[in-house]
Amino acid sequence: MVPESRLESTEHGLVPKSDGWFVLNAREASWRHAQGRSAVCDFEGEPDFSQLGINLSVLEPGEFMAMYHWEADQEDFLVLAGEALLIVEGEERPLRQWDFVHCPAGTNHVIVGAGDARSVVLAVGARDQSTGPNWGGYTVDETARRHSAGVEQDTTDQLQAYAPFTKREPTRYREGWLPEA
Repeated sequence: MVPESRLESTEHGLVPKSDGWFVLNAREASWRHAQGRSAVCDFEGEPDFSQLGINLSVLEPGEFMAMYHWEADQEDFLVLAGEALLIVEGEERPLRQWDFVHCPAGTNHVIVGAGDARSVVLAVGARDQSTGPNWGGYTVDETARRHSAGVEQDTTDQLQAYAPFTKREPTRYREGWLPEA
């Protein structure tokens, strides 16, 4: 029988602290945020899930989920609210609520908030091969750079890719990040 995970209350919200099943409301979970960057709900806690990464990103118009990159495993995204812009293999594709994006392993991509209100995107990614030194990489792309979501030179180093930006810090959920039911 699989045990229930222990949820620990921290100053930043509830965090799963052991392996096992659990139920965690996004408004009660720990988040990460920095001014001018998307807010990210971290459901995983400690340790990270071994097979599947999952989070919610809240994007104001013009904010990006990540730097333009590819990963060694597939990633998938579902727009839950608002509008966004997908940059995939150098092309722009508008996204709206309920649009689903599938990125097979090796697909260059990033999602940027669009429209005149915040958007909420569910992100899911496999972790079979996308951990360790061969996880993927950040690729130079002029379309992504026009949206401030692209690197100046190819790299696999996360610290280099995000050096120009303020690091997201743990925080509690802020009222209004998620739409009301």
